[in-house]
Amino acid sequence: SSALTKAPVSTFSPTGSLAFAREMHAATLLLDGRVLIAGGGDHCVPSQDKAWGGCLSLASAELYDPKTGTFSPTGSMARARLDHTATLLPDGRVLIAGGYDGSNPLALAELYDPKTGTFSPTGSMGIDRMFATATLLPDGRVLIAGGSSLLGANWQVDASAELYDPKTGTFSPTGSMTSALTFHAAAALSDGRVLITGGGAESQIFASAELYDPKTGTFTVTGSLAFARYLHTATLLPDGRVLIAGGFDGSASVVSAELYDPTTGTFSPTGSMTTARYGQTATLLLDGRVFIAGGSDGIQALDYAEFYQP
Repeated sequence: SSALTKAPVSTFSPTGSLAFAREMHAATLLLDGRVLIAGGGDHCVPSQDKAWGGCLSLASAELYDPKTGTFSPTGSMARARLDHTATLLPDGRVLIAGGYDGSNPLALAELYDPKTGTFSPTGSMGIDRMFATATLLPDGRVLIAGGSSLLGANWQVDASAELYDPKTGTFSPTGSMTSALTFHAAAALSDGRVLITGGGAESQIFASAELYDPKTGTFTVTGSLAFARYLHTATLLPDGRVLIAGGFDGSASVVSAELYDPTTGTFSPTGSMTTARYGQTATLLLDGRVFIAGGSDGIQALDYAEFYQP
């Protein structure tokens, strides 16, 4: 059976504060147990003519040490950015790619080395991307897929994808998605393929899903979601299935959840969340449960959290 239960309030307790208030930043668990907090924005508000209006993007980064419960400064990124991707590489470095600098989306990428506490430039993506997904592949490369970019003065959603090779520090094109997508979700499957679900383009929101096969470098269509959604989460479970939870359907936040089974290529319903939400986080815990926290219900930001029990 499957169920979602509200996490008790006592689960949360205060810890140290960030040096800078930030939103739309990235948090990455390092191999030594510390957490890298990089970039983000301050005073960001939605704007119709740009991704965010009045937004001060940040280049600063800091480290959270769970042993002491404190944050400490580390080297700053070469470029201020928010809505970027951050991917832990097998060698312990972190790939920061794309994002938005407060005026334009970025193609620039850089690497954080926890041994030196510094960021250094690496190859640039083929196009500017924000709201893209980044997924570590079994061979150590990183798949960057979709996202939003600027074509002249016009925003566009992209179907293209590319691969970052940490051995060469370069990006190279790979097959394109079957649909142009932004605000989609990606999850690496146990067999090395990558599941892409939902997302949107212009005024459309999709229920479609596709699979990327690193052996062939191509995307193929797989079963469709029961509900169209974007800004949802996709979490690989210990049994190889993927939990798809929440999101936004174009008019309201979504409470439903569903499971993708890679052996059949189909989605099936599972227990609904206790609270409809989008833009939340979903974290697989060591005991197999998924911890879902925060997000928005379309009216206000949420402080509610809940567990999914497979």
